[in-house]
Amino acid sequence: AAAMRLGAKGYRVTVVDKLDMPGGRGSAIWQDGHRFDLGPTIVTVPQVFRELWAACGRDFDQDVTLAPMDPFYEIVFADGERFRAQQDTEKMRAEVARISPDDLAGYDRFLKDAEKRYWFGFEGLGRRPMNEWKDLVKVLHIFGMLRADRSVYAHAASRVKDERLRMALSFHPLFIGGDPFNVTSMYILVSYLEKEFGVHYAMGGVAALAEAMAGVIEGQGGTLRMKTEVDEILVKKHRATGVRLASGEVLNADVVVSNADAGFTYSHLLRNTRRWRWTDESLAKKRWSMGLFVWYFGTKGTRGKWADVGHHTVLNGPRYKGLVKDIFFRPEELAEDMSLYIHRPTVTDPSAAPEGDDTFYALSPVPNLHCDNPVDWKAHAESYRQSVQAVMEEKLLPGLR
Repeated sequence: AAAMRLGAKGYRVTVVDKLDMPGGRGSAIWQDGHRFDLGPTIVTVPQVFRELWAACGRDFDQDVTLAPMDPFYEIVFADGERFRAQQDTEKMRAEVARISPDDLAGYDRFLKDAEKRYWFGFEGLGRRPMNEWKDLVKVLHIFGMLRADRSVYAHAASRVKDERLRMALSFHPLFIGGDPFNVTSMYILVSYLEKEFGVHYAMGGVAALAEAMAGVIEGQGGTLRMKTEVDEILVKKHRATGVRLASGEVLNADVVVSNADAGFTYSHLLRNTRRWRWTDESLAKKRWSMGLFVWYFGTKGTRGKWADVGHHTVLNGPRYKGLVKDIFFRPEELAEDMSLYIHRPTVTDPSAAPEGDDTFYALSPVPNLHCDNPVDWKAHAESYRQSVQAVMEEKLLPGLR
């Protein structure tokens, strides 16, 4: 997106990427006719992409086809109860009333809370720079009014009493690696995003969206250098002047934009630069977000099987708070129980698998590898995959094995 906007402003842009296709976590792999989205699978604010394309003099809908999800996803709780998240407010209110009638008024208040945070956090703070202290001081009182000191879960718990609904209204930070029990309640704005703008799937997967962006960049005269790794961002007199590639080649530049993880950018790409704020010592004290164990698999002749399983399903484990605490605060241990996100894109996009077959991925949040004694995945990967399969077979896909 940065490359597209810079190209639209007349810059001659070079995108350097060590993968063999654009998109990073939003890329895909193919095997035996199955397309596996490697990471993100949904688009929640399509107008942002339409605005981006328009800034480049292009029509987003000419390049990308979005399919609306209905329902967005289904949550399957440990007790077997199901919650279908949908865009229609009255259908959502009916779901809440069916599970916990006494929480309906609290849910209505939660939606109003989410809308307030959307206008302040997304449309307000999210669309302007906040790098000056004076800018932050001006809005601190609004953070206080909106109880930004509360966590997402704490805010949901203040509105509804049913623990299943508390989970359904608070788990969204996990989508971006955040801990719902510690991340600021400003993130409940996601509930408004979903209701107001819907949840969409890019036909061809998010990888198709990334390919379309690459096409715009090349149409502007920009260059994409794939299978090319950056070793260091070069800095002279406190200003980035270019990058050195792993091959030793130097690319000089007026502007350098790094989309690598922040921790990697500061600790590795800027390793020879004096850093006033993000020193090695301060980075070492930071708590990393969760890791992900993802199993990609295809099934033969199952397109008509498991008819009640939709595009997105969340299988909630027996513990919510306890499991999240284990993942974020006990990185050396691998919990025996799990919660899973199941992606079945063939429900919406048959091109993800050969005719009559299905493509899946099963994602389980696990501890990050950045700790003193990380989980030994060489020893645990296959047994953990078998546990993932067993949970799916018991809760969602009978006969999967």
